[in-house]
Amino acid sequence: MTSIQLETNIRFISETAVTIYVGQEISEENHEKVKALSTKLENDPFQGLIEVVPGFYSVTVHFDPLLVMRVKQQGETTSDYIRSFLTDSVKTIDLNKKIPVREIEIPVVYGGQYGPDLLEVAQFHQLTEEEVINLHSSKSYLVYMLGFAPGFPYLGGLSSKLTTPRRKKPRLRIKQGSVGIGGEQTGIYPIESPGGWQIIGQTPTSLFSPINHSPCLLQAGDRIRFKPITEEEFLLLKED
Repeated sequence: MTSIQLETNIRFISETAVTIYVGQEISEENHEKVKALSTKLENDPFQGLIEVVPGFYSVTVHFDPLLVMRVKQQGETTSDYIRSFLTDSVKTIDLNKKIPVREIEIPVVYGGQYGPDLLEVAQFHQLTEEEVINLHSSKSYLVYMLGFAPGFPYLGGLSSKLTTPRRKKPRLRIKQGSVGIGGEQTGIYPIESPGGWQIIGQTPTSLFSPINHSPCLLQAGDRIRFKPITEEEFLLLKED
């Protein structure tokens, strides 16, 4: 069994939260550890666990200390109990056991009013707009984590030929569904918000709906592909 080695760091960041670091860099190897640990804690939680939040190379656990007090040993502190539980959980994780991966297709209309920075990105890399679209839509992207805004996916796998600095002056309004590039990553704005990423397209797919049982369409560990569509297809899908 290949398990997570305990150079793993466990750090309490408040009286109600602890972060477990499984590495020090963004990589698919560390993501597999994050996903395995998150799944383990969700399936086998300690009493008082409220939420498990995966990051790039860490997992943050939010808990209710009053509920933890009911199960810890006499003379044992809350932090000691949680540290011991997490240490034991890490030791029992088998990284060879594969967790099913969801594959999701995201339709995107590129350029024009939907992707106002497509031409700028193309010129920055001395490419045509069509070459940027082909490069961006030919990759499979890993959802490392959600953050910044509800349901915003930080995606790994962007071609190095498309690595583009963020805009010097962020926009105050970026439309819901906008697909952007920020440095070595690409992502999708699930709601209208300010932002500084280079916007190259827009998807009609809704990534966040607070009225749904599961508000976020995407989850850490998902794989997505972008599918280029026409403006007409975009409008039809948006209407649906």
